[in-house]
Amino acid sequence: MEDIGADDYDLIVSGDLGTFGSEMLSELGKKYGLDLEGRYLDCGASIYREEQGFSCGGSGAGCSAVVLAAELLSRIERGDVNRMLFLATGALMSPTSGMQGESIPGIAHAVVLERRD
Repeated sequence: MEDIGADDYDLIVSGDLGTFGSEMLSELGKKYGLDLEGRYLDCGASIYREEQGFSCGGSGAGCSAVVLAAELLSRIERGDVNRMLFLATGALMSPTSGMQGESIPGIAHAVVLERRD
């Protein structure tokens, strides 16, 4: 089995890590030798603007669906992106767990989308 890395994708997309989570992912990636520069997009950060005061907190599933349908599928169709790793990141929220001081588990479904002629 061959190793696959960030260089094997034209674009790596997350659901809604927001600006804070995206910065954290970039730092962790660099720490472990993974350079995402120029090939990473966070759906939530691409929808919400800094002046709106959101650094994270949209729905990962909702942001992923909106950006995939509105932008990313057409980029694949045009040939701007040939291979994309799409990670619909999100949090499994419970209204009571936060009030009880419990952690909020995260989830991500990874899907590879490829343009085939």
